[in-house]
Amino acid sequence: MKNLNEAITKYEIFRGMKPEHLAMLGEGAKEVEFHPGDVLFREGGPANQFYLIESGRIALEAHEPADGTMTLGAGEALGWSWLFPPFVWHFQARAIEPAHVIILSGAHLLVTAERNHDFGYEWMKRMVQVVIRRLQATRNQLLALQVESALQG
Repeated sequence: MKNLNEAITKYEIFRGMKPEHLAMLGEGAKEVEFHPGDVLFREGGPANQFYLIESGRIALEAHEPADGTMTLGAGEALGWSWLFPPFVWHFQARAIEPAHVIILSGAHLLVTAERNHDFGYEWMKRMVQVVIRRLQATRNQLLALQVESALQG
């Protein structure tokens, strides 16, 4: 098994993070393999993990799979619902091809952030980047659907 702390440092969202904060991230991290069709988490289920996609593709699906499904791949981060009450997933995540993922414990991250506010501030700045990128991608999907609908109508 490779050094997970080293693997975590390769993610863009963690570049420039202090070594001691990176070490905190990796505490309790684990590697998991998912096969096509495997569900990482289900909409409405308890949100308690943060995912770093090493390889493969993961689909984010709302209630039922649809053409508008967003897919994520290697180098991307997934899941922030564990940060905010009521701590439930708002989407389903499903592997659409073999995927290798590093899983970080949401509970560990929340407790660590509360105990070490310097870490917590750095962590939140990076999580906001993930949220902003996901919102921008969603906006682009909605605009594309509007254009497609206008061309058909």
